[in-house]
Amino acid sequence: MLKLKPIALLVSFAVVGLSAPTFAADAPASPHTFTANVGLYSQYVFRGLTQTNQDPAIQGGFDYSHASGFYLGTWASNISWLRDNASYANGGNVEIDLYGGFKGSVGDFGYDVGLLQYYYPGDAAATFVKANTLEAYVAGSWKWFSLKYSHALSNKVFGVTDARGTYYLDLSASVPVADTGLTLGAHYGTQEFDGNSGTNDNLYSYDDWKVSASYDLGKASKTFDGVTVGIAYTDTNAKASGYTILNKNIGKSQTTVWISKSF
Repeated sequence: MLKLKPIALLVSFAVVGLSAPTFAADAPASPHTFTANVGLYSQYVFRGLTQTNQDPAIQGGFDYSHASGFYLGTWASNISWLRDNASYANGGNVEIDLYGGFKGSVGDFGYDVGLLQYYYPGDAAATFVKANTLEAYVAGSWKWFSLKYSHALSNKVFGVTDARGTYYLDLSASVPVADTGLTLGAHYGTQEFDGNSGTNDNLYSYDDWKVSASYDLGKASKTFDGVTVGIAYTDTNAKASGYTILNKNIGKSQTTVWISKSF
């Protein structure tokens, strides 16, 4: 077995230590970035409405972004509301989101424009329609604050017919507490249904709000880099006549806890 003398061993380490940065500096940075995420939630709440009848949800997604600002992604979660309200005869237990767009920033100001397709695999029951929905969105941000407008391009919106022109307005804040790893959040949103049917507009339109807190466990230990835990309280003024499923208004106040991991 070959043995290095102490001085030779130190020289070897020094050469390796000097060589590594040289290779790193010479390697061009890739303009392509791939990320992924997965999370376990006590329930899935979307725009203030529980999608899983207060049962747990497993969620995750994959994202690609280019240095130019272009991005594509997909995200999925289990759901139950389409089967709970009998609007789907088969399937209706998964939501798959497909999205793409362009975003960038100028100083502290950010912008984001894109398309998002909500896809719910399965077959609608008799007298019902599929919940698949296509939205275009535009968003602006400044430091910890963001404003996003999502406009439905499809005539059917989350199973509601005659809803072309429906939109959702989202005002949110996400404020980090110094360098502690704790982030406090607040949100107010308006879901406004439109179309030729004034009945649908009045029945399904509502406002929702949320307060939240999350903590980056990587601040406590490098072992947990990318792991976040959180809690959120949500509520709405959604009408029971439009959002009662299994004898419960799915827009009533909800508390959700979660743990997620990004890669």
